[in-house]
Amino acid sequence: MRELKVTIYEHAKELPTILEGNYFHSPELMELCEHTPRQKPFMAVVTESDGTVVSHLLAVVYHRRSWLPPYIYMNVRVMGEGVYHVKDEEHHEQQLFGLMAEAITERMQNRALYIEFSHFSQKMFGYKELKRMGFFHVKWMNIHNSLHSRTPEERITERQMKRIEAAQERGAVTKLVETNEEFREFSKLLRHHNWLKPRRYLPADDFFRGMMESKRCRLFITKYREKVIGCCACVHSDGDLYLWYSASRRKSYAMLHPNAITIWNAMKHAHAEGMQHFRFIDVGLPFRRNIYRDFILSFGGKEVTAFRWFRISIRWVNTLASWWWRE
Repeated sequence: MRELKVTIYEHAKELPTILEGNYFHSPELMELCEHTPRQKPFMAVVTESDGTVVSHLLAVVYHRRSWLPPYIYMNVRVMGEGVYHVKDEEHHEQQLFGLMAEAITERMQNRALYIEFSHFSQKMFGYKELKRMGFFHVKWMNIHNSLHSRTPEERITERQMKRIEAAQERGAVTKLVETNEEFREFSKLLRHHNWLKPRRYLPADDFFRGMMESKRCRLFITKYREKVIGCCACVHSDGDLYLWYSASRRKSYAMLHPNAITIWNAMKHAHAEGMQHFRFIDVGLPFRRNIYRDFILSFGGKEVTAFRWFRISIRWVNTLASWWWRE
């Protein structure tokens, strides 16, 4: 391999020309995070001696705090393995990934409580490199619906389809967020739904407003009698639609199944737009029994085993966690 250099950029405007395609490692998302409170992005870029860009990877630092329960800390998250501009024997993806992951880890290892890598396209991607850097893996589950071979109607369970049809007959309607008033209702429901769920990080409204204005993002709301009872935020990336955030008033409007009808219409939108897959970013914690995961699977999706990688800055805690989740 030729002489390579890793540079970490903190501002999108300073980036060299890089490949577009993957939203989760794009200058667009970096700039959006850069202008969102409590988020700080870092783009690791690998270049050759002549300045040719070989690969890049986006990491985002989240500043998390809460009064109930009380906590304040930072964590780093990387979604996906990055983007590789040249694919040949001289530029091996695993080695390039190792260079970028190591640069991010060295920059943040004493500043963030933990670093997380997730949503790799292959289960074993980066295994050797991350193990060498002291990361431990937790068995997880990814779920996606294929939209290219069969229609959503052919995959959904009969029981779930009847629930959705009944909700539509009663007057529940899903639409894209288009006005400021609809955005306020979207944000209000999303924050109310996740108020007592500290595991789920919610960005400031600036982030979702930027998503609404982007051509690669879609915000959906479900309304019933002029009240918003469901919502979700989705992202287009590499020909797939990703469900990133969602919320609903499932207890107040249990008979309307607002979570089901909102996700269903987002999925139908993806199919109409010619997307290849509908992917769920959050499928809940990796417990054997998971009600939310069972709900997602009712749309006819496919489960794929995966690893999520973690490295905790407190050494003895990281050692203990590595032992606990050992193979």
